[in-house]
Amino acid sequence: MKIKDITNYLESIVPLSYQESYDNTGFITGNKDIELTGVLITLDSTEEVVEEAIRKNANLIIAHHPIIFKGLKKITGSNYIERTVIKAIKNDIAIYAVHTNLDNIITGVNSVLCDKLKLKNCRILKPVTNELRKLATFVPINHADTVRNALFKAGAGHIGNYDNCSFNSTGSGTFKAGENTNPFAGEKHKVHFEEEVRIETVYPKAIEHQIIHALTKAHPYEEVAYDIYPIENRYEKAGAGMIGETENPTDVLSFLKEIKKALNAKVIRHTNLSDKPIEKVALCGGAGSFLLNEAIRQKADIFISGDFKYHEFFDADNKIVIVDAGHYETEQFTKELIYDTLKKKFNNFACFLSKINTNPINYL
Repeated sequence: MKIKDITNYLESIVPLSYQESYDNTGFITGNKDIELTGVLITLDSTEEVVEEAIRKNANLIIAHHPIIFKGLKKITGSNYIERTVIKAIKNDIAIYAVHTNLDNIITGVNSVLCDKLKLKNCRILKPVTNELRKLATFVPINHADTVRNALFKAGAGHIGNYDNCSFNSTGSGTFKAGENTNPFAGEKHKVHFEEEVRIETVYPKAIEHQIIHALTKAHPYEEVAYDIYPIENRYEKAGAGMIGETENPTDVLSFLKEIKKALNAKVIRHTNLSDKPIEKVALCGGAGSFLLNEAIRQKADIFISGDFKYHEFFDADNKIVIVDAGHYETEQFTKELIYDTLKKKFNNFACFLSKINTNPINYL
């Protein structure tokens, strides 16, 4: 097994295209074509983590946070980033990051956080737009079922909780086969009329390659005609943050204690507590203050995230309770999420959870 077998599988579930524009997911160091000896999963890549990988004979580190976030102009070992990169390269260790793309999938970081807080009816807080595409293709009537099912199997046709969604209309298509052709129907150099079904279905652009591959493989025509249209609709299965509901209305102080216990947080920061019971909860692992207004707009009672600045607490404006539970604390379960994802698919390689606590923040 090669390193790319692991990362290709991850990318099929957590597409790189889901990362935010400022992010740096994917390979940070290393050669994806070398044989895999083992995988070490961590929240952060540090020198200690690389040393741990060396001890465990793991030549692939999968981290949530990319060790290189901004461009490096020099690699001289003058700071921990440069030293980590140098140590990884010298020891032929690949570092791969799944960061905001893992944040933005519906089964990602925020979903795990919802599970830890026992929330129900959870959904993406701010779904992405411009992610969906519509495919229209033209198929001979007797082959329509085969092509349609191939598209569905490849991942097309999902709208909310419905699948196998398509629109189908019949009409007459024309073509004239040229000299170097092998037409499915008709004769060379003669205009042919064929009764066809126009199949329309939707898919996320992250899987466009596999959709087109499925179409061309299942379609009987030598030259497959199809159109692709961008759709501005929201895509509910990807985006930032999540929002859900508590099992029962809970008073604010009791819910804060539940948060602290579930996240094993030594301290949490929060705004003034309201008398209103907590029923609707919005959250975002890591730094999520950019979602506060969306949480307020959707009438969440509380918003849980990390890295809130002093003045941002004022933005609650008595409309919502802000809870800063810590960046590390709200993302700490990411390691187990990646581990479980890989073990469901692969059982024939050594996979380790890092034992290094990479949280740079301490409390007195």
